[in-house]
Parts: sequence; structure tokens; C-alpha cells
Amino acid sequence: MPLKPLGPVDQMFLLLERRGQPMHVGGLELLTPPPGARRDWLTKQIKRLHASIEPKPPFNQRLVRKFGSWFWTEADDFDINAHFFHHTLPAPGRIRELLALVSSLHALPLERDRPLWSLHLIGGLEDGRFALYAKIHHAVVDGVGAMRMLRKALSDDAQTEVPAPWMMPRSPSANAAKPQGAMSGLAHLMTDLRTQAATLPAVARELYRTAREGRHEPNHVSAFQAPRSPLNQRITAARRFAAQSYDLPRIRRIAKAHGATVNDIVLAICASALRHYLLDIDALPAEPLVAMVPLSLRRDDSDEGNQIALILANLGTHLADPKARLATIRGSIRDARERYARIGRQGVLSYVATVMAPAGLNIATGIAPSRQSFNVIISNVPGPKKPLYWNGARLDGMYPVSIITHGLALNITLTSYVDKLEFGVIGCPQALPRIQRLLDWFEAGLAELEPPSEPASSNAIPPTPAAAPTTARKPRKTTASKTRKKTTTRKPS
Repeated sequence: MPLKPLGPVDQMFLLLERRGQPMHVGGLELLTPPPGARRDWLTKQIKRLHASIEPKPPFNQRLVRKFGSWFWTEADDFDINAHFFHHTLPAPGRIRELLALVSSLHALPLERDRPLWSLHLIGGLEDGRFALYAKIHHAVVDGVGAMRMLRKALSDDAQTEVPAPWMMPRSPSANAAKPQGAMSGLAHLMTDLRTQAATLPAVARELYRTAREGRHEPNHVSAFQAPRSPLNQRITAARRFAAQSYDLPRIRRIAKAHGATVNDIVLAICASALRHYLLDIDALPAEPLVAMVPLSLRRDDSDEGNQIALILANLGTHLADPKARLATIRGSIRDARERYARIGRQGVLSYVATVMAPAGLNIATGIAPSRQSFNVIISNVPGPKKPLYWNGARLDGMYPVSIITHGLALNITLTSYVDKLEFGVIGCPQALPRIQRLLDWFEAGLAELEPPSEPASSNAIPPTPAAAPTTARKPRKTTASKTRKKTTTRKPS
């Protein structure tokens, strides 16, 4: 049977996986049924999905191991009941129950003896809406590719009926590996490795330059400067997911006022939230936290494999002044981009692999639990700019659900949708209690950068999923807790 080799980055996600450290990415979509839909409308959609039993690649591909390496092969025993599931929330069907269910589902690993994905349709929400939660292994696709898969599974109008997501044909990249025999597949993998090896001289020069100049360059972030923090503990198999939407035009106004990009402001919002969260538990490091920020290298319209580089960003969490914090973030991002521009796209992959190798080894083995190359992952994935529909149902919101690992107990991933920025926060509740409080701190981070002529208004935030309410303890009387503004997280209307 033809085999298709996995690239080096795809292989890495399989090597890092453990039972309590699954390596899949997911997404939660909140939808409103079509106007005037009959009571059996959702039941008919469930039956239609159950009848969709001829999946297209990659949804019909499973793993096989040959010559010490992983390959994709077609699954000849595909069972829809192992991939598509229907759930009904217990009464009263609040967002609280929805997020609890998604947290539990996301904690479960995907079985490697079958295609590495699943889709869950969730009904029973008290406001009449329903949700779709999907997850797919990171060895199959990266965040940008997953977003493109989602886009193809939806339509631009309410009249179009779309096939089941796993029945949609995939867009391969121009240089995608073709299915082949095991020996030919191994040869293709060796060719890829030789291509990467050819970039090593340029990478070596850049590493030398970094080592020579990095100590004197304030904007440079090395892979050895992240401080110890509560974010960097070993994790359990439990997960806690929280989500919220923020007004994108508002964020753009703030970015324009500071001469920054939207991504700069996103990092500043997250830095502020993390600073306040850690101050609240008396655990803010004296040194600034370091974020790993994925950077897409895609130059085509494919949704295949992983094509990402990594930037280390100084979050400036040691600074109380939000403007100084933003300036620190922008400087570190600019330094990383200039370095990558000097070595080219293929060189970036080799550079990142070299610099991040200790971090990958540490995640896989836990050999040095007191050291980490970064404290948190913050990823911003561009999303659809126009309203989308699923068989007539309007898509109201889409919230990323990403990966945490030993030593990285928190992940913040967000995506844009029309005029909103959708935040998805995933963490280990044993390591980081009450992480849903970060949603309030995101709002506070926006408010502290708001221009004086544009007063902050949480009322501008569209109705979206919120974290399940908990009884929050009274914050310690730190400087941050004295000055923060009271914010609220609203339930969907």
C-alpha cells in the first residue's frame, strides 16, 4: 500500500506525545440554527453526518512505522462511529457545562491505530444554539492549515449545503510528498534532510552572530533566559478551557494609536494579563516572561503538514508601565524578524530546530524541569473575514483549543472572525488554578492601552462563550489589584 512520509516537524509532534500530554489541536464553534428551523433539524444533521462514510485525505489516513520513521497510509477499516459523536448537555445547558465538556474531551488522546481526528456535535444549550468541537493531531496540520480546513467546511451563505468536513478534498502544498513505497518515501525524507543541511552554513553564521552580539543587544531574546514561574510546572491529564471574544476594531484603534500591529497589541494584552495573574498569586518573576510565538511560513493556499517557525518574544512583565512593556515586546519581535530575514525560509527551519532542540528534549523527557526556553505559547491565527454558515446555521464564534505540555502549563491561542478576536485559553487546573480569571485581565490589558479619547467599554464585546463562573477569592492587596478595573464576562445572548 502506498506510503507518504511525515516531515521532520510532523514527526516531532509524535515523539513529544505522552498519555497525559496529547498533541492535538482543536476548535470550538458556536452556531445558531437557521431561522424557522424545525425541531428535528439538528437530528437530521446528525443522521447526515453519520451517513458520511467515505472520508478524503487526511481524514482517511492512519500512521504506520517503517525503518524507524512514521508514514501515512490509507485506513482500510474506517469506522465513522470512532470519529463522530453526538452529545447533549445536562440541564440547564449553560456555557459553563459546554466548556466543562470541551475541557474533558480535549484531555483525551487520539488513538494512533486510526485516523487522528474526531468531531463532536453538542446540543442542549439553553439559548437554542449548538456547538461543534473538533480536534486533529498536530502531526497532520498546523494552526493555519486547520483554519483553512475549517473554512472549506463552511459556506459564505445560508443556502448552501456543505458535505461533512471529512468529505472535503484537501489542498496539498506545491512541494507536498506524494504517496509512494516505503523505500521511496524514505528517500524523499532524506532529500528533505539534505535540503535542510544545505542551510547549515548560513545558520551557523547567524548562531555565531547571535552569540557574539546577543549579550549587548537589549532586544535579543535567547533560548536560555526564560525565568522559572508557575506557568512551567509538570501537568496532569486534566484540562481547563476558557474562551472570550473582544472587539477587533477596538484593538485596531489601539494599535494605530501606538504605531503598532494588531499582533503587538495581542502580545501586550497577554503580557498584562499574565503579569496581573501572577501578581495576584504572589508569583511574578523578577525577570520578564518569554513567549513562544509561532510564525507561519506558508506561501501557498495549502492546508497540509506543519510550516511554522518560532519567535521568542520578551513580554516585559517586569515592567509596570504598559507602554514600556509594549515597546519591549515590539523590539524583541523586530529583532527576531530581522534575524530570520537574513537566513531565508529554509534556513529559518534549521535555525529554529537548532535553537529549540533543548526545549523539545526537555518537553519529551523532563530531564531539566527547572529550565525552559520560554514560559508560555501565544499564537495568533488569522481567521475568516466574512460571516460563515454550516448548512444554514450561522457561525457566531470560533475558539481555538490548543496544546499544553510538561513545563508549559498554559497556552493562549486566538483567531479573528469578522470583527472579533476570539481567545481560547487552555491550561492544567492543578498547576494553574482559576485560569479563567485571565479573561478579565485581557480586558484590563486592553483598557490600559486605550487612547484617552477612546475610553474602554466592555459593553462593546459581542456575546460570546465565557469561562464557567467560580467563587473567586479576594485578591491580595498588590499594586495591580488596587488599580485594576472591575470587568465582567458576559454570557451569550
